[in-house]
Amino acid sequence: MDTDTDTGRRPSGSAARRSPAPIAVTGATGQLGGRIARRLASAGIEQRLLVRDVSRAPQLPGAEAARAPYGEGDAVRQALTGVPIVLMVSGSEAADRVEQHRTFIDAASDAGVEHLVYISFSGAAPDATFTLARDHWATEEHIRARDLPATFLRDNLYLDILPDLVGPDGAIRGPAGDGRVAAVARDDIADAAVAVLRDPGAHDGQAYELTGPEALSLADAAARLSAIAGRAVTYVEESLDEAYASRASYGAPDWQLDAWVSTYLAIADGSLSTVTTAIPDLTGHPARTLEQALRPHP
Repeated sequence: MDTDTDTGRRPSGSAARRSPAPIAVTGATGQLGGRIARRLASAGIEQRLLVRDVSRAPQLPGAEAARAPYGEGDAVRQALTGVPIVLMVSGSEAADRVEQHRTFIDAASDAGVEHLVYISFSGAAPDATFTLARDHWATEEHIRARDLPATFLRDNLYLDILPDLVGPDGAIRGPAGDGRVAAVARDDIADAAVAVLRDPGAHDGQAYELTGPEALSLADAAARLSAIAGRAVTYVEESLDEAYASRASYGAPDWQLDAWVSTYLAIADGSLSTVTTAIPDLTGHPARTLEQALRPHP
C-alpha cells in the first residue's frame, strides 16, 4: 500500500468517531460521487450533498442537498458549517479548476471541517506526464498549506472508460506505445472512499494509489474489449503529431488537447503502470478486472 505520511497536520481525533453530523459529499450528480453517495445512503449514513444544481441532486434516504459550487466560497462555507467530514471529488476539467479547488478548500477550512478526503490522481506531481495530474498535485499542496487533516485517494485511469476510447471504426488511437496502465474500476474507488469516510481518523495523512489488479497495454485492452463486445477492437499507434492532428477537429482549447494526448503519453512512459494492493487493503475484496467492471453494462 503506497502512503504519504504528511498530507495533514491538524489533529483529527474527533473526526474518527462516528458523529451524528452528516458527511458532506461533492460530485453526487456524477459517476463517482453518485456511487459513493448511494453506498453511504445504503449504510444509513446521513449526508449533505453539495451540488451546483439542487434540482439534479439524487434523492437518497438521509441526504439533504445544498447548492455549493466549488468557486463560490460563501456558499461552500455555509454548506459545510457543522460538517466534520467532507468528500471532495475533483471538479470538472476546466482551465481554472485549481483555483476553484483552492476556493473550496479555503472555505472548508474556514467552516471548521475536521477531515477532507480528496479524490486525486495517480502519481500527482508538479512534473507529471499527464498534465491534469499536475492540477491534482497543486490541490494536494493547498490542502497541506491550509493544515487540513486529509486523505488522498489517487486513482489511476478509470477502467470503465476504456470502451470510450474506441472510435466508430473500432480502433483505439493514441501515442501510448506498448506502455501499460493499471486502470481501476469506479466501483472499487467508491468502495475505498466509503471505507475511508467511515473511519477517517485511521487514514489521516495517507495517500493511497488506487489501481486495478493488473496493468494492461492498450493492445491488451483492445483484445479484451473485442471478447467482451463480440466485435473487433484494435489499437492503432499514433505519433505525437498525429495525435494532436486527429483531435484538433474538436475545437478544444490547447490545455484540453494537452490533457487528452498526455493521457496516452503517461501510459507510454510507464507513469500509470504500477499495480498496488490499496483496493483490497481498504475494501477487503480484490480489485475488479476489466471484465468484472464492464459486466453490468457490456
